[in-house]
Amino acid sequence: MTLLEFENLRVSLGDRPILRNVTLSVAAGEAVGLVGESGSGKSMTVRSVVRLLPEGAAVTGAVRFEGADIASLGAAGLRRMRSRDVAMVFQDPRAVVNPVRTVGDFLTEVLRDQGVNRADALRKAAGSLSEVGVDDASRRLAQRPYELSGGLLQRVVIAAALLTEPKLILADEPTTALDVTTQEEVVAILDEQRRRRSVALMFITHDLELAAAVCDRIAVMYAGEIVEILPADRLHTEARHPYTRALLGSRPGTVPPGQRLRTVPGVPQSALTAPPGCVFADRCPHAEDRCRDTRPAFRGSAACHLLEEVR
Repeated sequence: MTLLEFENLRVSLGDRPILRNVTLSVAAGEAVGLVGESGSGKSMTVRSVVRLLPEGAAVTGAVRFEGADIASLGAAGLRRMRSRDVAMVFQDPRAVVNPVRTVGDFLTEVLRDQGVNRADALRKAAGSLSEVGVDDASRRLAQRPYELSGGLLQRVVIAAALLTEPKLILADEPTTALDVTTQEEVVAILDEQRRRRSVALMFITHDLELAAAVCDRIAVMYAGEIVEILPADRLHTEARHPYTRALLGSRPGTVPPGQRLRTVPGVPQSALTAPPGCVFADRCPHAEDRCRDTRPAFRGSAACHLLEEVR
């Protein structure tokens, strides 16, 4: 069953396009990864789900959650969706948690708004902390954010996201500010809890290996568009779009020790500066005139004029 659907979503600020014709679906319980270089539109795509777009943003197309157009939700419907059905885990937990309130206040706020009494809310919050690997939960509830490490605070944010039993979690590069070891622990917790609860997940990351390990499908974004969608377990063997293949080829470990790491040639484009045809045309080693002039339609899993030639 389709839980979330983007249909020809376009977002612009004035005459500056940010997203162009994003079309994607997420099934109930499915994990979908969004990968691509900075500025490709990943964060703006997931923020459109909870209408956290910049002031003055113009939106066309549709984002539907359980069949309802999110743009048509009133204040009460949007508040309900944000507080119960959809949870978001941001990059920097310290930018999310109020620094002058306790962890317990942060975790129980939504539950108290739903009418849960304080004792039951604290008990449920402590249980959620334990589930995400936070020891001595009672003591942590009384602490303030500055007393916790970055990794521990991100666990708190994940616990908060899980407290209301959401149907969808939006994770926007949740490991960016963490060291490598802590990154692995946090992602493992998020993945374990998602699978245990059968929660759908949209997972933004720059790490293709991480996306392939955590997600069921991968959507590759470039210059405000999705250029390829494929099953995560086929990312390395069946990627067809030149951009996806260039990303895979530029990973550490793809060249022998001592050799220079390959890079994607050229400069990353935004939706504003991208060519009118294929958005990757000016960086693609296979590009032809039609690539620069004519927008490619999706053929199979990728939007590219040259799938057979590149193969």
